[in-house]
Amino acid sequence: MSQSTERILTTHVGSLPRPEELLPYFERIQAGEEIDEDAFEAAVKDATEAAVRRQDEVGIDVATHGEQGRPSFVTYVVNRLTGFEGEVPAIQWADLEEYPNYARQVPTFSEWSQPDATIPAASGPIEYDGEAETKAELDRFEAAIEAAGAEFEDTFVTAAAPGTVASYVGNTHYDSHEEYLFAVADAIATEYELIADSGAILQIDAPDLLGGRHLKFKDRSESEFVDIAATHIEALNEALANVPAEQVRIHTCWGNYEGPHHHDVPLEKVLPEIYEADVGGLLIEQANPCHQHDYTVFEEHGVPDDWQLVPGVIDVTVNYIEPPAVIADRLERFVDAVGDPDRILAGADCGLGTFAGFGAVDPEIAWQKLDALADGAALASERVY
Repeated sequence: MSQSTERILTTHVGSLPRPEELLPYFERIQAGEEIDEDAFEAAVKDATEAAVRRQDEVGIDVATHGEQGRPSFVTYVVNRLTGFEGEVPAIQWADLEEYPNYARQVPTFSEWSQPDATIPAASGPIEYDGEAETKAELDRFEAAIEAAGAEFEDTFVTAAAPGTVASYVGNTHYDSHEEYLFAVADAIATEYELIADSGAILQIDAPDLLGGRHLKFKDRSESEFVDIAATHIEALNEALANVPAEQVRIHTCWGNYEGPHHHDVPLEKVLPEIYEADVGGLLIEQANPCHQHDYTVFEEHGVPDDWQLVPGVIDVTVNYIEPPAVIADRLERFVDAVGDPDRILAGADCGLGTFAGFGAVDPEIAWQKLDALADGAALASERVY
């Protein structure tokens, strides 16, 4: 994990808005139609270079490729793991089920609510078959940094947690959730090691640890869900066996969408299990109205001695551009909670382009929010150093 003893560094969760030129390719791929692979590769190359250049321009210190070549933060795995030829009915968030009129107003939620809506599913044995695609993505990122002439403190690359895949992608092959979970963990370990071998920080995307409570596991009790989260961490640690903990950070959240969120599991219930992960840092949403109070949880529970904390201090579900003073105030709360500014990085609640073509924040406003993030981190640094 990156660290500074002079200022608060900036980063984000990974996904960034895709340019309009890329979206038709993803639409055709999702529809099972043929695409011009060379043209798609060229478009992804251009989009990655643009994402890298803009991160450099707005002042992001720990940057990534923006997931420009991926359809989403999780469904990209169906192209890198074997066995995903099936589909199952889509699942709706528990809070949105109670407000169907609101859910129908948002296209993605509306699509998931349709009786015939489906998601991909494992229909056969899962093995890793994505070495070439992952290496190409890593090479493209490195080339984009060189082409942009960008200079970052560090870089990171995202990968879905085993629990995220097992919670957000369906299964018709394995006899139990646990069997499915550990099959994914065994397979996706190859991706984790490829990313780590590139020298980048490996970011594990694990919304299953919080958001899974009111999605796949909405029929379980709170205590049952905590046990499930513990099992997900166990599977993750198995997949990370050959990756140094200090090179890994984990992101978790309650779902990257504007909604009531009145079924969000309290952070303090799950945090002890999250702290069992073999990682060196935690990114967690803290800017949205439902979780701005959670800094008190870190005051009470602390942070593992060898971890860094990356609180989300910009909300990625609204088009307000947070003033730097607001961002600085939020960062100061976490500096006080942890007791050491060197262990705090400034981050975002979640991705700004979690699915290609879907994002609550206008793309240009998204970049302005990241620019404000850098200004807010600079202001907070003046106050705490």
